[in-house]
Amino acid sequence: MKVIKRDGHMVEYMPSKIEEAIEKANAEVEEEDRASSVQIKNIIKYIERLGKKRILVEDIQDIIEMKLMNIGKYELAKRYITYRYTRELVRRSNTTDQSIKELIDGESEYWNTENSNKDAKVVTTQRDYLAGITSTDITRRFLLPEDIVQAHDDGIIHFHDADYFAQNALHNCDLINLDDMLQNGTNINGVMIEKPHRFLTAMTIATQLITAVNSSQYGGCTITLTHLAPFVRSSKEFYEKKYKKRKLTATQIKKFVDEDLRKEITDGVQTFQYQINSMTTTNGQAPFLSVNMYLGETDEYKEELAMIIEEVLKQRTEGMKNEKGVYITPAFPKLLYVLEEDNMNPKGKYYYLTELAAKCTAKRMVPDYISEKVMKELKINENGEGDCYPCMGCRSFLTPDRSISLGNIAKAKNYVPGKGKYYGRFNQGVVTINLVDIALSSDKNEEDFWKIFDERLELCHRALKIRHKRLSKATSDVAPILWQHGALARLEKGESIHELLHHGYSTLSLGYAGLYECVKYMTGHSHTDGGKGHDFGIKVMEHLNNACKGWKAEEDIDYSVYGTPIESTTYKFAKCLKDRFGVIKGITDRDYITNSYHVPVFEEIDAFEKLSLESEFQKLSPGGAISYIETANLTNNIPAVLEVINFIYNNIMYAELNTKSDYCQECGFDGEILLNDKLEWYCPNCGNKNHDTLNVARRTCGYIGTNFWNKGRTQEIKERVVHIDNKDAE
Repeated sequence: MKVIKRDGHMVEYMPSKIEEAIEKANAEVEEEDRASSVQIKNIIKYIERLGKKRILVEDIQDIIEMKLMNIGKYELAKRYITYRYTRELVRRSNTTDQSIKELIDGESEYWNTENSNKDAKVVTTQRDYLAGITSTDITRRFLLPEDIVQAHDDGIIHFHDADYFAQNALHNCDLINLDDMLQNGTNINGVMIEKPHRFLTAMTIATQLITAVNSSQYGGCTITLTHLAPFVRSSKEFYEKKYKKRKLTATQIKKFVDEDLRKEITDGVQTFQYQINSMTTTNGQAPFLSVNMYLGETDEYKEELAMIIEEVLKQRTEGMKNEKGVYITPAFPKLLYVLEEDNMNPKGKYYYLTELAAKCTAKRMVPDYISEKVMKELKINENGEGDCYPCMGCRSFLTPDRSISLGNIAKAKNYVPGKGKYYGRFNQGVVTINLVDIALSSDKNEEDFWKIFDERLELCHRALKIRHKRLSKATSDVAPILWQHGALARLEKGESIHELLHHGYSTLSLGYAGLYECVKYMTGHSHTDGGKGHDFGIKVMEHLNNACKGWKAEEDIDYSVYGTPIESTTYKFAKCLKDRFGVIKGITDRDYITNSYHVPVFEEIDAFEKLSLESEFQKLSPGGAISYIETANLTNNIPAVLEVINFIYNNIMYAELNTKSDYCQECGFDGEILLNDKLEWYCPNCGNKNHDTLNVARRTCGYIGTNFWNKGRTQEIKERVVHIDNKDAE
């Protein structure tokens, strides 16, 4: 007889273990309450006479309890139950041991590839992971209901960021109100930071604020260069005053001021770039930062803003030096370039910036592009106005501001009455639904599909409410930089953040993954087919949105549909699907599932057709979405990049180009590092496979990763088709 343990593996039946367990309980009761050796042997014989080939360990324990009570050994049964319960607690409390050992030993594929921007060998990263293992354990045992934990383990849903959930004060991502902090002063660790008077100082302070903010949350954050533009003018005025005192001519003053100002902008941007990439947050990595470049955010400081954007693009195109002194592609900050009338007209004043952006994209994969035109059509605020604003981190978009009529609930010092507010707002957290599992669980019965869909949605809803409820217990004291000193609010000490979790000020995200596989299984077609598959895919997306609308109406909380960037979870979901349903050709036969609404990476499709098709689904993913195309090396074909940028401006809200920019430290090869059939990275020039001497940068779900990936994501990267191959240019 085989015994099936709790973790699913089977062991040989050993009657001595039953005898040992009962004897331990025997030792804790009076002699008259003990079971005799004959009675114990009779219980063992009863189990063996059942004649089962396999039996669950829980069933054996249930039989022991029942038999002890049948022979009148109630006190002994009670002690055995207590023993069993205690053993269960010990088992559950020790779930972290193996994870910690694997992390510290450095031999775990999971930990070494869990996050493509974290190096698990580094002490600061290990410290974050160790805290995360403990948080995950507490979350699983005490903070989440068993059915949600089980659904998470089975890959039915994914409860994101359990490694930070034990602390009730941590939220996901946000847009930093840098303008309020720089213009009105702030505080870091009890030290007052007053308004800077020069651009270089403002850039230095900005990096300190970003690091402090990113250390008080677990997701990405975004700033806009618009908030730094006024300090360029302050520096200009400083130099003008300096040279006027020397009684120079107007021509001389202009010449020297221009030279000094340009140098300060160069130095300021360089300081910012080096600080962001060299600093480490409490999350064990560089700040997960996006930088918005949007001329339309200001009229007064547009010239100064253009100067900063120009320098940022130039320095990012150059790259950053690795340990060998070679310029490579850095992962952060992520750059967001907003396309608008001012920079999209080839004869316009600021088109030169778009040309610089195109060159930067071809070489370094950034910036990503937001279309002001399309976004203003989709994001209508409470006043009925179209707004344009950046994402938080890699793809999370706030819902259009509907808190306008409530006034300044965050007590920001730069609040403008009656105007849509985005900087200072944030996301409370994410729970993702596995659409593929719903489809497979329905066995292609559409009636069952929608029924299971609703059951799973309610599971996600309960999990999201748990996130919300836990965060609602926080007061401003838990993270003063966020809630008291302007990054997100200016609340009083001890004041609850509760109001900021309602009224549309912040969002909760219903993530989803695997739309392609879901639709393919249910209809036999891809959602890209323009017919049956497409229509079913739209119905699925509308169903997600309708669920969020219903929850929002009932609770005054902004739930929003979010196309999840499942970096490591794509592999987990794929493994769970295989375990639950076996290998199904075209559905579960890969080690990954498709992100959000995307066209599957292996599907041959024209770049413009892909962006056009995905734009329709992007509209139905308002809480977070990004589309992309894969390209060959386009550094010698900037007109092709500009053509794609123009198409994005006219057709889709948010998109990016995935170019290739790698480096081999062994031989100096500068090009595309490749993957072989064993999913090993290698240099095509010298064959080097050493990760420590290969600099590989690939887009992972909206952001650039540089520390390699797990098996599932690596397979996905290998199977990506190229949408623009550059053959015409060659």
